[in-house]
Amino acid sequence: MFPVDLPPVDETDLTSASEQYLLSLESRPEGHEWFQSSSTSKLQITASNIKWLQLFEDDQARCSLLALHPPDDPAQVVALYLHGSWWRVNDVLRTSCKTRTDLLPVQSLMERLIIFLLSQVVERPSQQEALFSLHPRSESAKLLWRDGQAVGFYTVKRKGSLCDSWSSRCYLLPVLDTILVRTSWRRRGLGLKMLSDFCSSFPSEEVLGISVPLSASMVAVCRHFLQLNEDHRDRLYEVEAPGAWTQRRNIWLNIQLSRYVHSGEQVG
Repeated sequence: MFPVDLPPVDETDLTSASEQYLLSLESRPEGHEWFQSSSTSKLQITASNIKWLQLFEDDQARCSLLALHPPDDPAQVVALYLHGSWWRVNDVLRTSCKTRTDLLPVQSLMERLIIFLLSQVVERPSQQEALFSLHPRSESAKLLWRDGQAVGFYTVKRKGSLCDSWSSRCYLLPVLDTILVRTSWRRRGLGLKMLSDFCSSFPSEEVLGISVPLSASMVAVCRHFLQLNEDHRDRLYEVEAPGAWTQRRNIWLNIQLSRYVHSGEQVG
């Protein structure tokens, strides 16, 4: 089994176990532990090549875990400390549960960790900024599973949820905030599938939003979706928080007016 299939842990247990492990590691002589990073190489585990990863934005009740990195590349994540042992990143993204397939709501801490890895680690170009900012711990999200692995996700700012942690503004409509498909799984219609799932999840809402700015690849997905679904052309808007009418721009109209840079690239 993989971490997502094991008994659930809470945030306190996750952080506490990491703290205890790091303390025990620092009390032992170096060279005591090694991690088999691949079939042909292994990495020495020392306090100097371990770092803390914060999982959520504005995390006052800190939820962090340990990540192992090569000594010469602190930005790279080779393994994570979970359930009392080190796991390769790719194994944290996997599942042995055959019923975990297609788009499923994110419910557990391990599933939120997978979203963190996809958005902050796996698709992050070396030495560059992460694709997205950290997500709130309670943000609505779905993971896309294929062939026993997580291959994408999308997150939603729900109507009535707070826009940020420093004001009282709330979203006035559901907003698709982030969407990602792993590079190796793109051009298979998965981005289109997630956009369609988002739109069908709110049948009673007359207007739905997508966070600005829209990337060229997201514009391509929207174009394809709206070509296939004419009934959504007056329903889908790009929005700035909190989504008042003056902060909405109709996506189909913008496409027709060539206000987006055309791109054949797709997120899925």
